[in-house]
Amino acid sequence: MKVVEIASLGPGPFCGMLLADLGADVIMVERPAVDAGRPRPSEIFNRGKRSIILDLKKPGAVDTVLQLVERADALIEGMRPGVMERLGLGPDVCLAHRPSLVYGRMTGWGQCGPLSRAAGHDSNYVALSGALWLSTPPDQRPAPPQTILGDVAGGALYLAIGILAGVLRARQDGRGQVVDAAMLDGSAHLLNLVLSVIAMRGGNFELGKPAADARHFSRCYRCSDGTWINIVPDEPQFYAEFLKRVGLDGDQRFVNGQSTPEAWQSLQDELAVLFASKPRSEWCRLLEGTDACFAPVLDPLEAAVHPHNVARGVYTTVDGILQAKPSPRFSATPSAQPCHVPPRGSHTYEVLSELHLSPQQLDQLKNSGALGLASYR
Repeated sequence: MKVVEIASLGPGPFCGMLLADLGADVIMVERPAVDAGRPRPSEIFNRGKRSIILDLKKPGAVDTVLQLVERADALIEGMRPGVMERLGLGPDVCLAHRPSLVYGRMTGWGQCGPLSRAAGHDSNYVALSGALWLSTPPDQRPAPPQTILGDVAGGALYLAIGILAGVLRARQDGRGQVVDAAMLDGSAHLLNLVLSVIAMRGGNFELGKPAADARHFSRCYRCSDGTWINIVPDEPQFYAEFLKRVGLDGDQRFVNGQSTPEAWQSLQDELAVLFASKPRSEWCRLLEGTDACFAPVLDPLEAAVHPHNVARGVYTTVDGILQAKPSPRFSATPSAQPCHVPPRGSHTYEVLSELHLSPQQLDQLKNSGALGLASYR
């Protein structure tokens, strides 16, 4: 699968990384910049791709991108609505050159609607979708989980799924299409499981908010060393296991506590005192690996060396940068291992050579300024 990615910020590059992790040949079209040719190992979202430099405002650059499009299965762009059209690379033009192309568009608000052309960021989109409200405990300041819910989950992952579905369709009948992936839409779609639970609870949205009912058996607690643990033994059998493990199975207040909402706050206070009496390592020794539905709250460096994550090979380090390996996993076609992030423009000559451009055409691109200084040899 071949993908042309028009370099942008945030979820567009993350989507390209995901497809590259799964084995796609992703060619980034990047702007000329002073750091062309220099290492940039911290840009994990660009790993596994090939990078070329083309100034799309210079003569010949757009035609060159269209030549790449003619060989591609998909295109990714993350500009504001109308920008690609003004550059001469809108979906109508690209689909005319490649009728089977899946044209993936990544925005916050979507391609249509009264907010479609307004600026915004991750937390704006999840605020409008309802996701931020539902993830905020009552009477607390809403605090979105840094780019994860909107940019990545609601944006990049939905665009990747849309592109793959579009490519499957195009391989059946040769017809491409536009995929309109909005972080607003995706973060709203992510709520459907929560909305189902709320509906089963009688439609009370306040009860759908975390900690709204002060359930002592579904929250995080602070330990004596200042670290945190998380428990969620929602099911009766898991709750019974939890009580046994922490020595509360003989306390009838706790035994009957799951079905006694009026006692939840007081039981929560008692558990807070209990968990604050020992360091996290002691609670891990007692609860980890059992059916008590327990986990320590780890920072990424701690997570990288946790025995379970080590056994599964969840994390790795490339060029001194900690990063997660590709997911999901396949039995017959393993994903590529994380590799170096290509310097900006490092594949320009290689990719242009694959287009069989003549020496004269290459010289014209170079002389027009379409190629970066470090991208042509």
